[in-house]
Parts: sequence; C-alpha cells; structure tokens
Amino acid sequence: MSGGESSASDRPEGSPGDGWLGSPPAPYEIAATLFAGVTGIMFAGVGPLLLGSLEHAGRLSTSQIGQAGTIELLALGLAAGLTGSVAGTRRLRPLAIVSGLLIALFNGLTIWSDGWSLVVLRGLAGLPSGALVWLMTALIVRAPRPERWAAIYLTVQTLAQFVVVAALGSWILPSFGVNGGFAVLSVLGAMATVAGAVIPRRLSPLPVTDTEPSGLPTPRGLSALAAAFCFNAAILALWIYIEPLSRQSGHPAGTADLALVLSLAAQVIGGLLATLLAGRVRWLPALLASQAAMAMLMLLFASAPGRDPFLVAATLFGGLWMFAAPLLVPLAIEADPTRRSASLGSGAALLGCSAGPLIASMMVGAGNVSVAAVVGSCLMVAAIAIVLLVHSTRRTKSEPTP
Repeated sequence: MSGGESSASDRPEGSPGDGWLGSPPAPYEIAATLFAGVTGIMFAGVGPLLLGSLEHAGRLSTSQIGQAGTIELLALGLAAGLTGSVAGTRRLRPLAIVSGLLIALFNGLTIWSDGWSLVVLRGLAGLPSGALVWLMTALIVRAPRPERWAAIYLTVQTLAQFVVVAALGSWILPSFGVNGGFAVLSVLGAMATVAGAVIPRRLSPLPVTDTEPSGLPTPRGLSALAAAFCFNAAILALWIYIEPLSRQSGHPAGTADLALVLSLAAQVIGGLLATLLAGRVRWLPALLASQAAMAMLMLLFASAPGRDPFLVAATLFGGLWMFAAPLLVPLAIEADPTRRSASLGSGAALLGCSAGPLIASMMVGAGNVSVAAVVGSCLMVAAIAIVLLVHSTRRTKSEPTP
C-alpha cells in the first residue's frame, strides 16, 4: 500500500476525477439518500438479535431462523441488483416513498405473525429494503471518488446498526419484547418515507460505450461482481460461526460477545480510514493486502487460538473488512467504465452474504465448526484470484484511458 497520491494510471477507467456524473446533488439530498440507504440495510445488522428473540419466544423454530434470515438477504440482494433495471433513474422519490411505506408495513405485520407467515413476510420486507440500498449505490457510483462515498456509507451504517442494536438490547427488548424491535424498524421505514420526499428527483444515466451499448454489464464487470460475491461470502461463512468457534476453542463465556464488540469498533475505524485515504493510496495493492491478511486471519481462527489471540484476530478482521470493502468499487469501475457493474455491487455483496453461511453450513461437521473458517479462507483466496484476473485484463497503456 502506497502512502502517496494515486497516479492517473492507478485510477479506475472512467473515473470522473473531482466531478459528479451529471448534476451534483444538494447536501440535503445526499443526506436523505444516505438515511434511506442505511434504513434499507438495517435488518442485516439487527436481524440476528431479532430472529433469535423470535425463536426464544416460540414464534420461529431453530431452522426457520436461518430460513428467514436467508430469504430476507436474498431478497435484499436481488432487489439491490435489479431495481435500477426495473424502475429506472427518473422517478426516484416515488420509489423511495413507496419503499419506506412497505418497510413500515411489513415490519408492522411481523408483530402479529409467526412460523411460515413470518418467514414469508421477512422475504417481502427484503424487497423494498433492497430498493433503498440500490438508491444509495446509484448515488455512490456517480460520485467523485466512489470508494470514499462507499466508505462513508459503510461507516454510517455500521454506527447506525450499533446504536440500534444497543438500544434494542438494553431498553427495547427488555421493556417491550421482540415486537418492540420490529416496531422500531417500522418507524425507521416511516422516517425513510419522509426522507424519500427530498432525495434527488432523478439521476443521470450511466455512460455507454460503442462496444457495450446494451445496458448489460461487461464480462469483466461481471467478474468484478464475482469478486464482491466471494469477498462477502468468505466473511459471512466465518462470521456466522464466530460464537461456536470461540466455544470450540475453549474460551471463557462472553469471549465471543467481546470479540463482536471489538470487531464492530474496528469496523468503524476501518471505514474512517478508507474514507480518509480514498484517492491517497493505490486501491489495488491496498485491496490485495487486506484480502490476504483476512485469509490468514481466517486460518488463525481455524487453529483454535487462545482467548487473547482470538480477540486480536477479531479486531483486526473487523478493521480490514470495512477498509477493504469500499475498494471493490474502483475494481468494478476499472472493469466496466460504464459503471453498470458498480451499480450492481451492493446486490452482489448481499447475495454473497446470504451464500457464505449456506456454503459453510454444508461443510461444517457435528461438533467441529473450524472448517467454516477454512471455507472462508478458500473463498477469500478465490476473491483474490478474481481481482488479479480482472486487473490483469485491463486496457493496455497504449490504449486511450480517461
């Protein structure tokens, strides 16, 4: 990772430099879109707590916890990837308003549901949530230094999820039960409806090229999306098993909870570093070094380390996770200068988040969850290989680049 300014050759093809693609949005429009995007991704952070509480209350079986979480993440990912193709970029305010209302509705109906009806509702809730995530992604890919705006989004969503989880765990759930948690999500949906009234009315279309005018991502762009998929699948294949990994390693009770808190704090720091260093470091070496370090940390988790190495590894892993994730945006832009692929990045990431635990669950044996960390490491190595492949097939210097 270089500490100097990135040279022109280090910037993704199609980089807009210091300008927006199209008319720059007003600060209040950016803030409203950011709030909507954070609302859309909120369940990914609070879902494990709420779904576990539903199981404890007898409203979901143990298997239905995984089914509800998987179907909601799948719906989120599909909606985040397909909303632009279906809805376009000209009537964004009605899209955001309707999405906020549907989030409020589905979370409200969850209060009176259980069993399979609840699982179905969680899948339905993922669709408008994914639409709001797409709105933020569409803004990011049109911004100057998209990796900086991606880092801002990731950092703010992490902080917001931390605040909501803290409020749910210390006040809402003890006082009002799990229904209070879904009431909070419903209120956030209503607030996103208000924010939807002041987001940008429309966004400029993404550029097309003579060779790829069809509106579909290029083959290299699809490869960049595969890298994002593998990156997130690798992380969640490990992270979903962090508590049983700690227990299998013989750690004292509460070690996994402390590891999660330390990791969350490190994620905020990693996101802030990514925001501050965007444009000041060369994104490719930074991404590859972060991925390689995460793959090695996963192998450390698999080795049943002691309590202190486990906590250090969890902290480093969280920081690298949030530092590296925004760097997938310039990879997608280099691969596909039209930015169509970058606009699908959130969808690919969310699909990876849902696929990682599923892949790991098929490999984990009874009483031995360390294989989940090995699966995560292998998926991260696959992500590294795809990044290298995509970058190695970039345009040569003899060809014109922006």
